[in-house]
Amino acid sequence: MDNNFDDLLFRAGLCERAEKYNDMAEVMKKTVVALKEEKIASKIKTRNLFSIAFKNLAGARRSSWRILTSELQKIENKEEKRLAIIKEYMKTVENELNEICDDVLNSIDNAVLTNPCYSDPESRVFFLKMKGDYYRYKAEICEDVVSEWEKVSLLSNDNYLQAAEAAKSLKSTNPVKLGLALNYSVYLYEISKDMKKALDVAKDAFDHAIAGLDELSEEHYKDSTLIMQLLRDNMTLWNNYEQTLKVEQEEQSRREMEREDEM
Repeated sequence: MDNNFDDLLFRAGLCERAEKYNDMAEVMKKTVVALKEEKIASKIKTRNLFSIAFKNLAGARRSSWRILTSELQKIENKEEKRLAIIKEYMKTVENELNEICDDVLNSIDNAVLTNPCYSDPESRVFFLKMKGDYYRYKAEICEDVVSEWEKVSLLSNDNYLQAAEAAKSLKSTNPVKLGLALNYSVYLYEISKDMKKALDVAKDAFDHAIAGLDELSEEHYKDSTLIMQLLRDNMTLWNNYEQTLKVEQEEQSRREMEREDEM
């Protein structure tokens, strides 16, 4: 395979249409290195294809892992053999996902962030967010190993924060900046269990984007408004959960007080 940039992009597009994401990922690892020009269109196309390739690889394993987790919960403890079979297969999926995540992270560190073509704020935000995402995926599957969970969770948070710092110069309606807020708020809610901060991050991004809608370009309109809708959906979901949880806690406290009165 030659390393001509245009030919590599063409190959990657073929792989995507053929849904050969392993091949696509290998091509895109070469493509991010081959980019030598500052054309915005080339950078955007390259980073999007890079993201698509690995998102499909990781997404399939994350979906498999969730299904296996659900299957594990259905099995009673006395069915030791079946428990062992599921756990063994889960470990296989976890290993595959970790390999994919490590591949992405190594490529970004060694091929992307060292390439001057990606030194502009939007590209830095895109790839630092991507690092935060893939450390988050690693954290999702290692909660039982506390030391490893703490390490990858912290790395995820650090990369999201670095991305947020780089995003300060971007408009509030920029889809890359909004995507960062969406994914970081998910990290805060699902990994850190910091529900208040998750809501604050999502609400702040949504409110600032609403205020800046007049400046939203036609080019970004579809992507930005879609992410804004996802932010709003998450806020609604999380607020409803918080309210339900609060009602349940109040009900539990009331019952405990009633029991104390009866004693």
